[in-house]
Amino acid sequence: MIQASQMRTGMCVLFEGDICRVMTAHHVTPGNLRGFVQARMRNLRNGNSFEHRFSSTEKVERAILDTSPMEYLYSDPSGHHFMNQETYEQITMDDEILGDSLLYLLPNTVLSVDFYEERPVGVELPNTVTLEVVETEPGLKGATASSSYKPAKMETGLVVNVPPFIEVGTKILIDTRETKYLSRA
Repeated sequence: MIQASQMRTGMCVLFEGDICRVMTAHHVTPGNLRGFVQARMRNLRNGNSFEHRFSSTEKVERAILDTSPMEYLYSDPSGHHFMNQETYEQITMDDEILGDSLLYLLPNTVLSVDFYEERPVGVELPNTVTLEVVETEPGLKGATASSSYKPAKMETGLVVNVPPFIEVGTKILIDTRETKYLSRA
């Protein structure tokens, strides 16, 4: 157990029976009021983000996770299959654990899988992924990077806004934290 004021970004805590990763934690001490910690957390089971205000002296249970590098192999009706890069052991995860992470995964993608009490509870995606555009509106002649964007569907089903010069078949770099177009790959 730690005090809420000791929570740091990236730390995992048990909150209301679920494991959550702290995305941001700000210790606020307003003038004549008691201090508090405003924390933004992501539930590792379902991927939902939320904010919670803790009293500075409130106790929070820290969750210790084991992390293993795993390679995404394939998906079938029984689940999504991953292989441990060190032991070659295979595990299967369901949609609930992976959540929206599936939209960034291609076969042979290596990512970190978090385990709590030897059960997979979530994945840590790389900061950027390269995906191919499979569907978008035709590009405009002479279009350059501007403030206007158009939706583009990736090979995994993910939809991202891209500049008008991006065409079908183009590979692009996507920021997984904000689901945002970065550049052509």
